Amino acid sequence: MASVSGSVPDPIGAAERQARLAGLRGAMEAAHVEAVLLGSTSSLRYFTGIDWYASERLVGAVIHASGGLDYVTPRFELEKVEGLISLPGEILTWEEDESPWRLVAERIGPRDRMAVDERMALAMYRSLRAEMDDDRLVDAAPLIHPLRSRKSPAEIALMRHAKAITIEVHRRAHDQLRAGQHASEVVRFIDDQHRALGGSGNSFCIVSFGEDTSLPHGGEADRALAAGDVVLIDTGTRIDGYSSDITRTYVFGEATADMRRVWEAEKRAQAAAFAAARPGVACEAVDAAARGSLEADGFGPGYRLPGLPHRTGHGIGLDIHEGPYLVKGDSTPLATGMCFSNEPMIVVPGQFGVRLEDHFHMTDAGPEWFTQPQHSLDEPFANAPAWPAA
Repeated sequence: MASVSGSVPDPIGAAERQARLAGLRGAMEAAHVEAVLLGSTSSLRYFTGIDWYASERLVGAVIHASGGLDYVTPRFELEKVEGLISLPGEILTWEEDESPWRLVAERIGPRDRMAVDERMALAMYRSLRAEMDDDRLVDAAPLIHPLRSRKSPAEIALMRHAKAITIEVHRRAHDQLRAGQHASEVVRFIDDQHRALGGSGNSFCIVSFGEDTSLPHGGEADRALAAGDVVLIDTGTRIDGYSSDITRTYVFGEATADMRRVWEAEKRAQAAAFAAARPGVACEAVDAAARGSLEADGFGPGYRLPGLPHRTGHGIGLDIHEGPYLVKGDSTPLATGMCFSNEPMIVVPGQFGVRLEDHFHMTDAGPEWFTQPQHSLDEPFANAPAWPAA
């Protein structure tokens, strides 16, 4: 087996962030927008490198089409924000009895249009509306999403490393399973292993046994593992903010004939989605290909169960789920740099579910896997690369 390089790729640097800002300013100019307001969201990190938790207080940035960059922060957070800044810009501060929204509104011209980060809280948008007319406020998503959806080589390298860590953690989790073990114990083990291999810990973790696997995001009870249970583990970590998200499904003990039939149908659907992902093809065509494969195997149609109850896949990057999506109605053409999950889950209500989730990124020649799909039901990690010794 080939080994995986344990070296961590370089983090996103200032030069790449400046290029992102230049791309955003070009989109702003075309849309006749003079400023973009970013809140404490993943887009703030994408453009400026600042990673800040969301709260009721505005910490963010104003990006000007003319070339300026302002940071906005409560005055008592100034020193901390100063230590996070990697791109030059002016820092605007506000005291607790002052309005940050008035501060932002006064920073742009009286007739200038501002695009607002769509991931900001509605309460914040309402506060901004008190200072600016509605006709001057527009959605920033059409400006931001086309940039964020097409990942650079540096972003892809970070995600590849995060996913390599997670597939090794999956293998280790599989090898330590034992009868009577609770799902919560496995979650803690996976978090420890993500950290041991250099990840951020679990960005999320779903561990399901038995009937709970028929619920796409797991059950509420802390079920104990028993012989003959289907095991579904869906988890990820982050490297420099970039996400992994991989699901493996297998059986603890002997699989029934029905489990094998469903697992093989899931494997074919995942392969059909990958084969359909060609440059220029609409995202929804990939979802249609997976559903077509499932219908040929007797599942569905559409979202009917037994079958696939959700979309085939989602974009991934700084957010685990981000657009565009592999789902009916999303006509976005596939393009180089786009990254997606491929996870056409099969749910058999009240019995079990099977989800195989790997991710691919688009190249000029077509899709390329980040991780190889699960080898088989009985040998789930036979094709997983060996992790280098510490």
